[in-house]
Amino acid sequence: MRRSRDKGPDVSDTAAAAASDAEGSAPRRDESPRREETRRGLFARIALFVRQVVAELKKVVRPTRQELVTYTTVVLVFVAVVMLFVTLVDLGVGQLAFLVFG
Repeated sequence: MRRSRDKGPDVSDTAAAAASDAEGSAPRRDESPRREETRRGLFARIALFVRQVVAELKKVVRPTRQELVTYTTVVLVFVAVVMLFVTLVDLGVGQLAFLVFG
């Protein structure tokens, strides 16, 4: 369901605005792409890439110590449960194969 213009921006409008905030991204709707535009040099493209990476890294939110401990605990418990499940399935299939081919 699309929103009307008086209620707020459409999802595609917001995505286009976010994409156009990045330097060197696709042109906005009201700008027509220039076909005669010269291609940037290798070092200019590398510098642009590095600037975009640094800008994205500034947006990263690092977890607090408590969140990090919680996430690590959840991952370790999940891995242990999956290891137990795989071990039991492996033992079961091994016993079944032993009974069949015994």
